[in-house]
Amino acid sequence: MNKKSSLIIGSGVIGAYLARELLKKKQKVIVTSRTKKRNYENYNYLKIKNKVKFEKLNIKQKSEILKIIKKYSPNFIYYFAGQSSLTKSYKLRKDTYESHFIGTKNFIEIIKKFKSNIKFFKANSGYIFKPYEGKIKLDCKLSSNKNPYIKTQKKVFELIKRYRKYNLSLYSLIFLQVESPLRKKDFFVKKVCLHAKNKKNITVGNIETFRDYSWAPEVVKSIYYLSKLTPRDIILSSGFGIKGREILKIAYKQNKLNYKKYFKVNKKFYRKEDTILIGKQNNTKILYKKFGFKFSIYGSKLVKKMYREI
Repeated sequence: MNKKSSLIIGSGVIGAYLARELLKKKQKVIVTSRTKKRNYENYNYLKIKNKVKFEKLNIKQKSEILKIIKKYSPNFIYYFAGQSSLTKSYKLRKDTYESHFIGTKNFIEIIKKFKSNIKFFKANSGYIFKPYEGKIKLDCKLSSNKNPYIKTQKKVFELIKRYRKYNLSLYSLIFLQVESPLRKKDFFVKKVCLHAKNKKNITVGNIETFRDYSWAPEVVKSIYYLSKLTPRDIILSSGFGIKGREILKIAYKQNKLNYKKYFKVNKKFYRKEDTILIGKQNNTKILYKKFGFKFSIYGSKLVKKMYREI
């Protein structure tokens, strides 16, 4: 029996954890990035760099996409590339649009043209939805937010739905906050844990806002199980929220410190897009029903795990 292969577009955090998960399932894994002049720290950290094939790919060039698909004949393509900062998207409008919408459209059009049965997965953001009673689910209205990143991801979400009508195996993976030790140091949970561990003061933005944080190794397990199901949109998150204030309290408590003595709020760090972002707990019920999978690392457990592993 031929070994299944997966093509992961983008060499970021989720892609690295997914690569490790797929390698455990005995798949061949190919990871692409804009340039091969990278040290792939995430893959070194996970001790899988020598088990993955890395390729350079310009997602704006259909000829390059076709070439790499023909070279590896992947069963699955996971599109995790793209400019991912809401704040930076105002200055990087073109890159945000091209790296998400144009790149995705190029892949889908090639799959359609050659009548391929490749399963294609596109990462998206919960910010594309307008929460209802503080929670997001697939039947929520799409956000009217004018942020370039959110607008682009909305277009991608609608693109996937439109092309799925051609009987293509297209999936939208809607993520909220995905955490792991591989996150950059300026991401809130990791930043707080580092400051707490080093007994340092920290300046923060709005700590009264709830967020739904999920643990990356669990998220990629959910993606693997999803690959066994028919094409669909799905929100992948723990379904539980935690306030920034509680994260501070838990992290500093790990070092036997009173968080109130170590933080101050600066409103310049408040984000325009600050809102409650928590997924409905039944968003992933199909994964529990079919595979017995459910998220187990969230809230205080996630903060403690981050503190231990950084």
